Amino acid sequence: MKPAPETKWRESPAYAPRFFLSMAIALVVFAVISYASTGSIATTALRTVVCGVLIQVGYFLATLFLVRRAARARQADLEKTKPKVSVSMNEPGHSKP
Repeated sequence: MKPAPETKWRESPAYAPRFFLSMAIALVVFAVISYASTGSIATTALRTVVCGVLIQVGYFLATLFLVRRAARARQADLEKTKPKVSVSMNEPGHSKP
């Protein structure tokens, strides 16, 4: 089995440090705009928490998608290199030449 190709994780859209920094900036901007429109700290905090949870769910789904895509690609590579056997091992007489 050949090794998986090298991946430059920093170029991946799911690179965690970049994601968390982007999420924090987006939540701060969201909180400022929310506070400016409502004037309520409690409403702003609640909306920001809900927004953060939605962003985390999106990140989880994106990561799940990337892992599944990589697994399918690896499975396809294994299928290409799998030797083909003409006789089923479940048929009687499979050991006869």
